Formats: sequence, structure tokens, C-alpha cells
Amino acid sequence: MNIEQQRYYEDRLAMMGSKAWKDLIEDVQGMINATDTLSGVTTDNLRFKQGELSIMRWLTSLEEMSNLAYEDLKNE
Repeated sequence: MNIEQQRYYEDRLAMMGSKAWKDLIEDVQGMINATDTLSGVTTDNLRFKQGELSIMRWLTSLEEMSNLAYEDLKNE
């Protein structure tokens, strides 16, 4: 791993360790819970809701994915 990659992951993980990040993820989880329902779904908005959920789930899994990628790079 080069120094640029190392700095990238260390900065990202430091950000994700902050209270602000934890608050954001808590808010996004609440949004997932509110959005992940068939209530109000129509044939016109189904794909949009699926896209919203996909992005929110990606965001909530970003910390774990970053940790795994960083560990893999450190072990190379």
C-alpha cells in the first residue's frame, strides 16, 4: 500500500469514528426503516424507492467495507 492509499483510509476511518458520522448513520437507518415498506409504492415510483434504499444501504455499510479494504491492503 502506498502512502496516499494509507492516508485515504486513515482519514476516512477517522471521519467514520466521529460522533457526527454515527449520528448520520443513525439518521440514515431511520430513513431506511421509513422507506423500506410497500406503503405508498406505485408502479411509477418503485424503481426510485429501490434506488434510494440502495444508496442508503451502501452508506450504512461504507465503514465496514472501508475497514475490510484497509485491512486487505495492509496485509499485502
